[in-house]
Amino acid sequence: MKKLINSPETVLPDALAGFAAAHPELTVDLGARVVRRTAAPSAPKTALVSGGGSGHEPLHAGFVGPGMLDAACPGEVFTSPVPDQILTAAQAVHSGAGVLFVVKNYTGDVMNFRLAAELAAEAGIEVRSVLVDDDVAVEDSTWTAGRRGTGATVAVEKLAGALAERGAPLDAVAALAERVDAASRSFAVALTAATTPAAGRPGFDLPEDEIEVGVGIHGEPGRRRAPLRPARELVAEVVDTVLADHRLTSGDQVIALVNGLGATPLLELYLVFGEVHARLAERGIRIARNLVGNYVTSLDMAGFSLTLTKADPELLDLWDAPVSTPALTWS
Repeated sequence: MKKLINSPETVLPDALAGFAAAHPELTVDLGARVVRRTAAPSAPKTALVSGGGSGHEPLHAGFVGPGMLDAACPGEVFTSPVPDQILTAAQAVHSGAGVLFVVKNYTGDVMNFRLAAELAAEAGIEVRSVLVDDDVAVEDSTWTAGRRGTGATVAVEKLAGALAERGAPLDAVAALAERVDAASRSFAVALTAATTPAAGRPGFDLPEDEIEVGVGIHGEPGRRRAPLRPARELVAEVVDTVLADHRLTSGDQVIALVNGLGATPLLELYLVFGEVHARLAERGIRIARNLVGNYVTSLDMAGFSLTLTKADPELLDLWDAPVSTPALTWS
């Protein structure tokens, strides 16, 4: 294993210390392991808190800032944050209008955010939770009951964050987040496995000439192993798989995320996006907005995921709203 680390045991605190140094506009509580906005809102505002295991950067800390999250809770690598950590984040950003938890559908995350919501309620904080479960690869997996939560997390956090920034109440922000999740589908393909610092070796064996079709962001098995093929053929299968579940029709428009899993260069991701664009155009589906890059990664896994969110004028207006975070910024 070749990694830029000091030791497997200190990867997370060392990375958070670096994140704090790189982004002085945010507050990084190294003891509680919470990343949050520094400035308090001028009026009570629905706060968004999310989190999950580290190793998926820039998710979630990279999306803290005006227009998206108020706080993020990074757990150990591929390990859920603990309830007290989540509660600390909620208490730090609660301004009197309640807190929305954005939770990816993994068993540990679901359980710990539920416990944190109960603790927050005892502390007098109104909490709603939205579960992100957009991955169509499998119905259940080794880490979940139901579909896994993956790329749609970015869309949920961006769009719900924009609505909260405009002063919408907690129930309205939660309803919007649920609508975005319902409008989103994802699917991923891995060319290589990720290596966690603690394990020191790839998470699964994958022959040089094979790929994992439908892989999860922790390396969970997908639908099958298959031979490596030209990108056009891989993209055709990924797009067709998403559309088979999504039921988008000609004339629809989408927000498309072509997401790298950590070790795929932008050259290849843009190539993939071109193929996605052409495949959707054949079906009469227009990409109204897009992201191409690394947004929900799996350490050094090579491969990509595709997320399509069916868009409407309200969602596009929220997407275009200003955002200022380490990993997503526009005005």
